[in-house]
Amino acid sequence: MKSIVLTGLLSVFVLTACKKDDQVAEKSLEQQKMEFQMRQLEIEKQKLAIEKEKIAYESQKKADSIAEVQQAKTAAANSKPQVIKETHTVYRDRPSSSASSGTSANSGTTASQGTTQKKGMSEAAKGTIIGAVGGAALGAIVNKKSPGAGAAIGGVIGGATGYTLGRAQDRKSGRVQPR
Repeated sequence: MKSIVLTGLLSVFVLTACKKDDQVAEKSLEQQKMEFQMRQLEIEKQKLAIEKEKIAYESQKKADSIAEVQQAKTAAANSKPQVIKETHTVYRDRPSSSASSGTSANSGTTASQGTTQKKGMSEAAKGTIIGAVGGAALGAIVNKKSPGAGAAIGGVIGGATGYTLGRAQDRKSGRVQPR
């Protein structure tokens, strides 16, 4: 009988000890959850502080730039305008002695100041000549009954075609302004 009572008491102690461990384990798990949430909250607070600093920096930067613009405006308003007292015109194609007098007449050049007039034959003119000669030769060869009429017709067609192609090349090179 003593052994049964001892076994019962021992089993009660063991069972109570197991329940305490479960409660301790549950409490520690709850504590860990709380600690984790506290750390997450601290991280969020730090992120918020960083964002506040960014906003403060951007607003300060904007205020500084506005102040610089205001200073530039007041400096520009306070500065005296420069007055041009004398002008000097220089023509590129004329000798410097006649340019300084300012009374010389136009020598016939129509090139505007700052642009250069291209010299030589244009691509349109070259195309017209080559097309007309080639068309006339081909027209004379093709029309064997009347080579003169064939040459005339071929010359006109070839010249028109050559002019069209040459004009397109002039537009690409910048010699002629595009449409």
